Amino acid sequence: MDTDLTLNNGVVMPALGLGVFQSPPDETAAAVSTALGIGYRLIDTAAAYGNERQVGEGLRQSGVDRDEVFLETKVWVSDYGYDRTRHAWEKAVRKLGVEHLDLLILHTPAPPRFEQTIEAYRALESLLAEGKVRAIGVSNFMPHHLAELLARTEVVPALNQIELHPLFTQPEVQKVDAEHGIVDQAWSPIGGITFYGGYENPLPSALEDPTIRGIAERHGRTAAQVMLRWQLQRGRSAIPKSVDPQRIAENFAVFDFDLTADELASLDSLDTGRRGGPDPDLDRTEHFDRAIPED
Repeated sequence: MDTDLTLNNGVVMPALGLGVFQSPPDETAAAVSTALGIGYRLIDTAAAYGNERQVGEGLRQSGVDRDEVFLETKVWVSDYGYDRTRHAWEKAVRKLGVEHLDLLILHTPAPPRFEQTIEAYRALESLLAEGKVRAIGVSNFMPHHLAELLARTEVVPALNQIELHPLFTQPEVQKVDAEHGIVDQAWSPIGGITFYGGYENPLPSALEDPTIRGIAERHGRTAAQVMLRWQLQRGRSAIPKSVDPQRIAENFAVFDFDLTADELASLDSLDTGRRGGPDPDLDRTEHFDRAIPED
């Protein structure tokens, strides 16, 4: 089954995990503990989410051994640069209450300050060499960002976390990542960005798409389960977010059915070419400069 993925450095990572983007800190620990109790073994967070500490609390509350859980987090742009990024690792492990990270990635390419991005990635390489992280990667990197990174650094990223759902599939990014053995990890894997609201390029709700709903009805599943099954069968990682126990359980119940080749192709064909989230090439200075607290 497609429960695990092997990264390009040999590290095995669960394919399906819990994301905590926009999860309120006071609800995050319970969500993480619930997810781990259900069977999740991958948790994704980020310095910029402001809930790393609560992720650590949820891990401890769950009673699941640390070594059984794949923890990944992201360095925010204000902490880019060699020394600052190494310190960002220190902040992350302190907040999470762990001694090492399974995956540490750069949150966004930040093209206007790409020299700092390169230095940040070199810091990740040093943390990897020292065994402080098991794998390193990037997020929201487009092919041109990745080309420059690969030309100027030594370690090929293990993973690229990108907006990826049936309405926005980023085939060129997927192609380039595949050429380098980089796993695609879908944020907004069930098209959440299409119904959370507040984004600059609103898309129709993926949960209401008639093609997705039709496939769901044929399988006796929800639209969300169909989209997650599609992600997994296409060899990707997915990190749906929820703080609702029923939804958390529902999102994990996707390993006991298969979509047909025609159904997979139908989902692939829904791509609009329109992203719902921020354009990774935009200069978002005020946003990038937001400081990450020490504690």
